[in-house]
Amino acid sequence: MTMTSSRPYIIRALYEWIVENDCTPYILVNAYEDGVEVPQEHVKDGQIILNISPVAVQDLNLADESIDFEGRFAGIPKRVLVPMPAILGIYAKENGQGMIFDPEVSPPEPPTPDGGDTPTPTKPDPMPGPGNKGGGKKPPLRLVK
Repeated sequence: MTMTSSRPYIIRALYEWIVENDCTPYILVNAYEDGVEVPQEHVKDGQIILNISPVAVQDLNLADESIDFEGRFAGIPKRVLVPMPAILGIYAKENGQGMIFDPEVSPPEPPTPDGGDTPTPTKPDPMPGPGNKGGGKKPPLRLVK
């Protein structure tokens, strides 16, 4: 059974929780996702952070497909539309509590009942690298700054 995305439900619940705790809800948005309508002059590194608190926006609509509202940017009113897949997270400004989401991907198609599309499991290739002879050793991790 295919289910709809849980993201809109989680966002609505976290929004309510953040506001009820007298904090400011912010959403992190991928500004380059299809259908996103935000002031591009405020986009940095492909992302924009939007304050969606009741005192900051008007006509907030937390729908299943998108979030839209009327906001002011540098004093200029603008309509904002953010499709759900473009929302990367929602959190409280004051303490950072909230949730960051994994990118949404379409679930794979289930196999047919006759088993014709069932993939054959394969053994993963051993990790290449010095000293690894396929014994399951993981390569060392390093911090890159």
